[in-house]
Amino acid sequence: MRRLLLWALAVAGTVLVPATPASAHVGDTASVSDYRITVTGLSSPMDGLTVRVVEGGARLELSNTTGRTIEVLGYSGEPYLEVRPDGAYENVNSPATYVNETLGGETPVPPAANPTSAPSWRRISGDTTVRWHDQRILWTEAGPPPVAAAAPDQRHRLREWAVPLRDQVRTFDIQGTLDYEPPPRAWAWWTGAALLGLAVTVLASRWPRSAGPLAVAGGLTTLGYVVTTVLDGGGWAGVPIVAGLLACAAAYRPPPFFLTLAGFVLAAFAGFGSADVFFAAVVPSAGPGWFPRVAVAVAIGAGAGLALTGVLRLRAAVPTPAPEPAPAQPVP
Repeated sequence: MRRLLLWALAVAGTVLVPATPASAHVGDTASVSDYRITVTGLSSPMDGLTVRVVEGGARLELSNTTGRTIEVLGYSGEPYLEVRPDGAYENVNSPATYVNETLGGETPVPPAANPTSAPSWRRISGDTTVRWHDQRILWTEAGPPPVAAAAPDQRHRLREWAVPLRDQVRTFDIQGTLDYEPPPRAWAWWTGAALLGLAVTVLASRWPRSAGPLAVAGGLTTLGYVVTTVLDGGGWAGVPIVAGLLACAAAYRPPPFFLTLAGFVLAAFAGFGSADVFFAAVVPSAGPGWFPRVAVAVAIGAGAGLALTGVLRLRAAVPTPAPEPAPAQPVP
């Protein structure tokens, strides 16, 4: 039994560890941050034209069902993106096409990209929704803002921003705000996760049937977190989904080694792999800001508690060898 457990853990590590760097945050699209970006509206609203912030503020998303062509203008006022009725296009002569290609703007701008050149459009999607990184809405400095450095425990409005759009000859703006938000108290979330792990271990040890509901609660919370990241514009993260499903499957009176494996995967990959949510205020997730931290704390605590419970059950299942009989005493 012990060899089977070690083999299962080794296989899980081999399969899942290479995937964790790509899943350091559930959704695999953006990182946590202390900067909240909010779209407050359009300076000239249009029916069928909507804009929102996605991926925790990493990108803007514009959806155009007006039947008209809407342009997003670049940093020098040049045409950058067009969302037409037949799809989305980017101007390869716009420097913004290359500056915005990565979040940090690290892609070099080719000499041919000139904002004064005539647009050269390249179709990038057949959809009427487009997403892009935009340096105008982000805090791009290396260090924190001076006001945040002076009072890191307070919220600060850093600036209001605008991204220009064009409808034929009419120009209007996406309007929004950039705020600094203080990070949460990470120690409190780590403490809560540790206490939860202890509570799960005690409950599952004293009342063995409680392990199933506890495993389901941990698995469903993780799956719920995945859904909130998708609603925020992220993708379906495979590793947390597997971890959540394994935890749910552990409710059906599995052998102890499976309970240990499910708890280990839940804690390691849905919990510790996403623990960056304890250290930043803004998480790529739709809904209340506390839910991602609760989900990760539950994954760590419930997963660790289930894994420890499985180990204890494995240990209890190993038969204790009978004591060897004492050697016979010679007859005098």
